[in-house]
Amino acid sequence: MDGETFDGAARARLDLLKALGDNTRYAIYLELARSPVPLATAEVADTLGLHVNTVRPHLERMREVGLLEVAPDHRGAPGRPQHRYSIAPGAPSLGLEPPTFRALSRMLLGVAARAGAGAEEVSAAGREEGAAEAAPVPDGVPCADALVELLARLGFDPTPVEDDDTTTVGFAHCPFRELAEANPDLVCGLHRGLVEGFVERIGGAEVVSFGTLVDRAPCRVTLAHR
Repeated sequence: MDGETFDGAARARLDLLKALGDNTRYAIYLELARSPVPLATAEVADTLGLHVNTVRPHLERMREVGLLEVAPDHRGAPGRPQHRYSIAPGAPSLGLEPPTFRALSRMLLGVAARAGAGAEEVSAAGREEGAAEAAPVPDGVPCADALVELLARLGFDPTPVEDDDTTTVGFAHCPFRELAEANPDLVCGLHRGLVEGFVERIGGAEVVSFGTLVDRAPCRVTLAHR
């Protein structure tokens, strides 16, 4: 790294620290860091007991320096979509998430790719984890409800749509996005295996389709009720 590049990186880091030096911005950042899904301005304001007009410029300041990223949410009422904010990839975890987790995930993904892990191996690993996640679910809980609860806990911000014999669950947010974009076959395959293993263990439904970021956005799974 040459001197000019180093100076630029140092200035960028200083901007991040200055942005978090404000008590209100720090509180907002912590709230977003704790949330498994992106939050709208009003949600942040309600949680912290602040006015939306107070929160909005702080969110924009943190976005400008690279702490946050923003995406439109088209799921609400017709008209202009509201924005939802989340912690940007590479932003400081502030101790809420060990920074080694992200590095470890990337390294393990690299190992799997170099080892030539295919669809069968990936699916088996995901199914095993899905079955383990389903084990504590009480008997009698509808499969679709249990799956939505699991996906919400994992940070996928699930949105279910019921039909006569099926339930389609859209994933409005992907906590694995950075890794999935780098290697969708492995990461999305793991996710599909996890969902299939979970559904098989719960019973009462089966996975009939699973759309990933390769197909379209949002990613989704469709269950057929037995």
